[in-house]
Amino acid sequence: MLTVLRVHLPSEIPIVGCEITPYVLLRRPDGGISTEDVPETVPLDGHFMRYKWFRIQSDRRVAVCNVHPTEQATIQCLGCLKSKIPVAKSYHCSARCFSDAWQHHRVLHERALSALNENGNEEEDLFGRFGSGNAGVINASLSGSTSSIGQSSSINNGPTPVYPTGTDKNSGETWFEVGRSRTYTPTADDIGHVLRFECIAVDRSTVGAPTSIMTSRVIPAPTPTPRRLIPVNSADVMGHFDLDNRTSSFGTFTVLSYNILADTYATSDTYSYCPTWALSWAYRRQNLLREIIGYHADIICLQEVQNNHFEEFFAPELDKHGYQALFKKRTTEVYTGNLQSIDGCATFFRRDKFSHVKKYEVEFNKAAQSLTDAIIPVTQRKVALTRLIKDNIALIAVLEAKFGSHGTENPSKRQLLCVANTHINVHHDLKDVKLWQVNTLLKGLEKIAVSADIPMLVCGDFNATPGSTPHGLLAMGKVDMLHPDLAIDPLGILRPASKLTHQLPLVSAYSSFARMVGGGYDLEHQRRRMDPATNEPLFTNCTRDFTGTIDYIFYTADSLTVESLLELLDEDSLRKDTALPSPEWSSDHIALLAEFRCKPRVRR
Repeated sequence: MLTVLRVHLPSEIPIVGCEITPYVLLRRPDGGISTEDVPETVPLDGHFMRYKWFRIQSDRRVAVCNVHPTEQATIQCLGCLKSKIPVAKSYHCSARCFSDAWQHHRVLHERALSALNENGNEEEDLFGRFGSGNAGVINASLSGSTSSIGQSSSINNGPTPVYPTGTDKNSGETWFEVGRSRTYTPTADDIGHVLRFECIAVDRSTVGAPTSIMTSRVIPAPTPTPRRLIPVNSADVMGHFDLDNRTSSFGTFTVLSYNILADTYATSDTYSYCPTWALSWAYRRQNLLREIIGYHADIICLQEVQNNHFEEFFAPELDKHGYQALFKKRTTEVYTGNLQSIDGCATFFRRDKFSHVKKYEVEFNKAAQSLTDAIIPVTQRKVALTRLIKDNIALIAVLEAKFGSHGTENPSKRQLLCVANTHINVHHDLKDVKLWQVNTLLKGLEKIAVSADIPMLVCGDFNATPGSTPHGLLAMGKVDMLHPDLAIDPLGILRPASKLTHQLPLVSAYSSFARMVGGGYDLEHQRRRMDPATNEPLFTNCTRDFTGTIDYIFYTADSLTVESLLELLDEDSLRKDTALPSPEWSSDHIALLAEFRCKPRVRR
């Protein structure tokens, strides 16, 4: 007969929008042990499984903490209510929670006030002076929370997340059947309620005893404060306003670059500070998709996309939003894991803005083989290849724009765009290999530029900080001959260093924040998140052990100008969750996004 041996859940906390697939271990009629389902539509010797999901709903309800969604709220911010910020953002579980979150929470107030065109004095009247007792908050202790918080619901901009205070028989429980399949995706109606999963083995004539398991209370998916596009007024590379280009150029488009942290690397050992439910792929994939779609980018360059996740999730989901997909997975000379979960680079583009012209795949392993054959003695080639072969790749797409051609010298000429997407994840000790890979990529792009004369974007995670030789080569077109990194070259692959050059006029998009003169409140805040010594962001990667910039969007400044940039995140706001990834942000990197405008072509 068919017997249920064990049932457990993949995560202790269910989250709205994240599919739950319980682990069900079965003993099959032949005595074998398996986790494969036996549905009623495909019975096994007359045996099959039936599943049910129930929501246990209580009449007694309290609000949920905005910062710690697994905790009940005891304090509500009056400022959020008065400025019509979504009410869910106003709840906190304790005074300490509200105090710790204030610097980040205050941004919501500032933005709301900016939208209402209020001044600083009115802000103090509205929110109270923080730190002066309970000014600006409602104390909603558990003993009297229901009426205090419940009364505010008429002011909110959406439903209030709530938890039941208990699930005993005396609390007015009601059980609702909510599903009849093995998987279940919690909805907003489930917030704060316990779910019960029930599975039953059935044969031809009898129904076995149900095996059931209860979840923790369903929590709403954390919603980070949306990041805005900050105009940079089309500053050119010298930091001057280029108003002529704004009027005579044509066609703006946005480009997103984002290392999304592959599930195979998102382990509790590495990111022990991140709650396990927020680290699970079921949660992260929905949170990442929500974030990526929310940017409305015309071109999306993702790194660390697993092969199976590209095929089963990202490609079909982004297809629904009008994106065409290209993918290149890493090569496998070194990789020893599951080939389905090997990661790579994925590039998506909106079909209504671009069409695909050509795709180039760069495999640095092949280039390494050619290099060793050319310059390394036969007896040393095995050692050389061991150092050079790292499975890294780059994906290059040539696209044709569909957004018109007015303003060009030759309106009939197609507007092409070359987009390179790469992940140079070479160990930091192998500085020679990292620089050689970047140089190899740039040499390939130079050939494309010579043949096509088109604007270029070079996006990705280069694992190279500002001041390193790879960054210098990208940004300056050459390498400092006296740079200490050049001393690490046991194979002689960087010699002569004078050949480490390229002719592409590449500029880092985010350096526009540093180059801007003047500007308002938003630009000033962004400058504080830039490193004045390097003109790059203070960080794009933020973990407990490392904080720094390794991700970039470079563009050819003779053919493109930067119109606006996605605002950078404040490190202090991230440190409230220790580091990235966190419940709000599902990668250890932050997304970079730039809006570009094509410059008019110059007749040659």
